[in-house]
Amino acid sequence: MRRLSRIAVAGIASATLALTASACGSSSSSSSSSDSEGKGLALAYDVGGKGDQSFNDAATAGMDKADAEFGYKSKAVEPQDGESDADKAQRLEQLAKQGYNPVIGVGYSYAPAVKEVAVKFPKVTFGIIDDDQIKAGNVADMVFTEEQGSYLAGVTAALTTKTNVVGFVGGVDIPLIHKFEAGYKQGVEDTKKGITVKSQYLTETAQEGGFASPDKGENAAEGQIDAKADVIYAAAGLSGQGVIKAAAAHKIWAIGVDSDQYKQDALAKYKDSILTSALKDVAGAVYNLAKSVKDGKPATGVVRADLASGGVGLADSNPVFKDNAELQAALKKAEAGIKDGSIKVKTS
Repeated sequence: MRRLSRIAVAGIASATLALTASACGSSSSSSSSSDSEGKGLALAYDVGGKGDQSFNDAATAGMDKADAEFGYKSKAVEPQDGESDADKAQRLEQLAKQGYNPVIGVGYSYAPAVKEVAVKFPKVTFGIIDDDQIKAGNVADMVFTEEQGSYLAGVTAALTTKTNVVGFVGGVDIPLIHKFEAGYKQGVEDTKKGITVKSQYLTETAQEGGFASPDKGENAAEGQIDAKADVIYAAAGLSGQGVIKAAAAHKIWAIGVDSDQYKQDALAKYKDSILTSALKDVAGAVYNLAKSVKDGKPATGVVRADLASGGVGLADSNPVFKDNAELQAALKKAEAGIKDGSIKVKTS
């Protein structure tokens, strides 16, 4: 189980309670309750699929926890290259027909498909991560204040850099990733004046591989390192592995995203270069939605996780990060400001 830094641990329990408290409605699937009872939830993975060591793997952790606790036999389905909204809708419809409940689209790209299919299966609860535009009585819009965790990543970068140049690599040039960049830049600027932030987006659209191309991430990081960046924050899904690889090769710091990448097996040989990771508790969101359905009170509407609820934060697995007293004090102060509203973090 991943660890959160001291600045976020206290909120995890309240995040779970908040999600459960927001639940409403009733639970059943399109098949009979006896057919679907104990079958579990279904995940439709986003670009990068299982093994991205980031967003999709965090969702998988939530599914695995639900399976272990509830005796479920859940299902996860991989995306296909170049698939259309119609392909996504067909996938979700098949999962609903098979009796899975809830059915969760892992990523904003599933919004059109969830909107279409949810109408056809009013007794099934659908979830979508990173989109809050679907207004339906059987849909949970699971979103996060990514900018708040990214602000803390910016504080960390500002107090770690020796060159006064830091980097940001975004997977795709879209509003969701703009939130990561905006919070990061603000955190840097509020902490230490005179630091240059180099920013680069890998692609204009997800179809071009911005979230699924480690080589693109590595090339972008190499360019920023050439420009003297010695701390690089990547919000790029699977592509972020390339950023981390480049950081390790040049002995600079990388800041991971979504999952605690310091503890990911696939990144073990690079872990000493992963200072921290800006976490989104996607695992908690998936698990809590499954629990709400099991309890007969499915969560619906916008379910937003923030710093105060423990839904975002920083991982503290790397002792270099955890044992830095000056940095931890600065992070604690920044967190308090975000929570009391004296620090208003930008989203763009």
